[in-house]
Amino acid sequence: MIGIYIGSTDAFAGKNIVLMALGLEMQRRGMRVGYMKPVGSIPKRVDDVFGDEDALVIQELLGLEISPDILTPVIIPDNLRATTLSDETDALAAIQSAYNTISKDKDVMLVGGCGSIQYTGTHRGVDGITLSKQLGLKTLLVDRYHRNRLNYDAVLNIKKTLGDDMLGVLFNDVPEDFSRDTEDILIPFLNRNDVNVFGTVPRDPMLNAIKASELAWRLKGKIISGNSQSQRIIQNFLIGTMQVENFMTYFRQSSNLATIVGGDRTDLQLIAMEGGCPCLIVTGNITPNEIVRTRSEQLGVPVIQVSEDTYTVAKCMELILNSQKLRELVKIKRGAELVDNAFNYNLLCQKLSLNSE
Repeated sequence: MIGIYIGSTDAFAGKNIVLMALGLEMQRRGMRVGYMKPVGSIPKRVDDVFGDEDALVIQELLGLEISPDILTPVIIPDNLRATTLSDETDALAAIQSAYNTISKDKDVMLVGGCGSIQYTGTHRGVDGITLSKQLGLKTLLVDRYHRNRLNYDAVLNIKKTLGDDMLGVLFNDVPEDFSRDTEDILIPFLNRNDVNVFGTVPRDPMLNAIKASELAWRLKGKIISGNSQSQRIIQNFLIGTMQVENFMTYFRQSSNLATIVGGDRTDLQLIAMEGGCPCLIVTGNITPNEIVRTRSEQLGVPVIQVSEDTYTVAKCMELILNSQKLRELVKIKRGAELVDNAFNYNLLCQKLSLNSE
């Protein structure tokens, strides 16, 4: 039985969709696939036991059925007040026991990471590095393009730590204008440093898209007009803090963006809606005037009112869009398709001495 740990250099790198794609492909190849997520961060109660929400979604998609508390033995919520910083129970032993149970009669065992492979879970002794060594797993790393770069330093550092137990890395969410540098410069460099690159998954804005209704909830705001179109999809955003003339020029070049603008900037609010923005986010807890609300109803543009200032909302928007979970079936299928098209399964089979057919 072969065990593979799917970890990442940082949180929200795309581990879940990569794991789903791998699991489904291995099942198509006739392998008996097992799955667990040792450490979870999104508690969900099922009957009388707690598990991890992401793990339950993946298990369902793979057609597996394991008790939630065995599927994810350790839950570390993001909320510090709900987190056990010290615990008398042996978290590592609980994970080992669950792994032994789930992996029986399996050909391949997929183990999903939580957060960063190097840091998340360290306070309980269950960080990804420790888990992969304890369970005797081979590690597949996922690194997501973020802040204009791929984190190759982290990739090299993890390779140095894991040695031959690191299978390699898959780059995710790579924009088109960076893909050539990745192929021509970064991948050859990593290959020379004994790091296998399994592929480069291109950026697809739809995977990070969010509905206006969910965005209002995530921003702790409320939709004050245009409710009938609250299911409109938002892929990115624009901050409306400039002069009207400059804003009009920029907006024409970047249409189909949610616009974040001060509640008192009626001029920019109307320009954004007339320009076709899918959603207007007004800040400062200022209710737009009646003209804006009426026009939003006519054009079908939801207007979300929030209490924070424009800068704070923009930072929150960036985090929300970069941390979107793939829970809608259409997104999951699209994400798995992107991974399938990019992933070098033959290389993985070669590294693990599996049948590549």
